[in-house]
Amino acid sequence: MRALPSAFAAQLAPGAAGQLAFCWILTRRDGVSLGFTDHDRPLTLNGVTCQAATGLTPGAAEAALGPRPGTAEVRGVLDAQSLTEADIAVGLYDRASVEAWRVDWTDTTVAMLLWRGTIIELTRQGPSVEARIGGPLQALEIVVGRTFQRACDAELGDTHCRVDVTKPPYQGASCDKRWRTCRDTFSNLFNFQGFPDIPGDDYLAAYASDSPANTGGSRRS
Repeated sequence: MRALPSAFAAQLAPGAAGQLAFCWILTRRDGVSLGFTDHDRPLTLNGVTCQAATGLTPGAAEAALGPRPGTAEVRGVLDAQSLTEADIAVGLYDRASVEAWRVDWTDTTVAMLLWRGTIIELTRQGPSVEARIGGPLQALEIVVGRTFQRACDAELGDTHCRVDVTKPPYQGASCDKRWRTCRDTFSNLFNFQGFPDIPGDDYLAAYASDSPANTGGSRRS
């Protein structure tokens, strides 16, 4: 059970004036912080000015026991001067942190942090914005590093593949990401991004035999 600060608990007591508002503080990975509140005037919380009357409201939330990350959604109308479609498109808000606070609008030092999370997805259509937010365990689902597999994991013509798809031999070409195709079709083995000699699942079930095919040669394909 969460312990409430005494000053905050007083605001929830029967007969209290109800001087509470929601505030959200969004902090991008470059350190820029933006604040929003459902109050009718700006509030300053932890040094961040929360813009008033943004209409931001909490949406559906999902929680689970164990190691699975929980998610939540917030949606509403935000100030176009603060959060633009161009900034969203270039990824300035990818994995930004979000804090939700309940504050006394007459004295914002009386405040309680409700939850903290990280933006998984942020979309905007005109004045409306919707954010999917993951909890602390969401970081466990971020893929880091590469997958070791026989097939190439590059896309034809990208910065890892480096095949010039504007050249006539390769215009409109496709690639099945096999070692042999990279060698014979594109002459690009130096940039092959797979691991052709890694054993497959069939290796686990392999056993010795007298087959003439057991030459000890390469299994590349």
